[in-house]
Amino acid sequence: MVDMAVKASDISAESPRARTQRRNDLLFRGATLFFALLVLTLLGGVIISLIHGALPALKAFGFGFVTTEIWNPVTEKFGALAPIYGTLVTSAIAMLVGVPVSFGIAIFLTELCPAWAKRPIGIAVELLAGIPSIIYGIWGLFVFAPFLQRTVQPFLINTLGTIPGIGAWFKGPPYGIGVLTAGLILAIMILPFITSITRDVFETMPAMLRESAYGLGATTWEVVRDITIPYTRVGLVGGVMLGLGRALGETMAVTFVIGNSHRIASSLLAPGTTISAAIANEFTEAVGDTYTSSLIALGLVLFVITFIVLSLAKLMLVRMNRKAGT
Repeated sequence: MVDMAVKASDISAESPRARTQRRNDLLFRGATLFFALLVLTLLGGVIISLIHGALPALKAFGFGFVTTEIWNPVTEKFGALAPIYGTLVTSAIAMLVGVPVSFGIAIFLTELCPAWAKRPIGIAVELLAGIPSIIYGIWGLFVFAPFLQRTVQPFLINTLGTIPGIGAWFKGPPYGIGVLTAGLILAIMILPFITSITRDVFETMPAMLRESAYGLGATTWEVVRDITIPYTRVGLVGGVMLGLGRALGETMAVTFVIGNSHRIASSLLAPGTTISAAIANEFTEAVGDTYTSSLIALGLVLFVITFIVLSLAKLMLVRMNRKAGT
């Protein structure tokens, strides 16, 4: 009887604590659910605002808005094809240049770099991510563009510009500024993001796998190609998509060096524009509902492009995981 009384007293003593824990757990779940729903609400609000603001332009021009090159505020004729083209081409150039360089730096830091140099190089790469985009733009306009105009662009015109087929991409006068310059600036800007994520992902691979491959006689290239990259492919794709998202939405740096011309030129050396650059340049000067709505419609187009890119990346990851599972 005494033991039963003791157990009953223990239960009664612990029940307030249990109730407190249960109440705290419910509060914690409610708070996290609120934050999750808040993100969805904000995203929905952005989408609704873009659609509402873009409706006048979409009603006026229809599907022709995304297939027309002309952009004339005087006659209120607007088309998004030139900014869409500039956005996709500059981002493609940035990825073609930035991804291999980023992977190379990450591989060097994790596989080949001496211990004394690993930390300084890693810090230098990460510091690039902290530079404001407007600084990249000023540097690109006053230093990088003149350098390209004097050296790189004349070389491309005299060599690649004479090759049938691809020669049209490198013809014309060397302006310095242009689509190619903007793409290279973007490549420099996305480099620290992709490099940092790739390096961190490479370091998550168990050392036993790497050491076992070396013990079997594999070279560094074979270890990276056959062990490291397949093991970390999901993280690598995530890092690349982060860099692509930065390239698609970058504004100030591109605005400084792309030339801001609403036309599509076959040459990568010619001036062009992007969606974000067009919005930044013209939104404060937009007069009239159609003009303002057309700029908001550009933002909606950029949102759709980003959503499609991220969706394709997710689909690719799912297929890669299925293939690896089979």
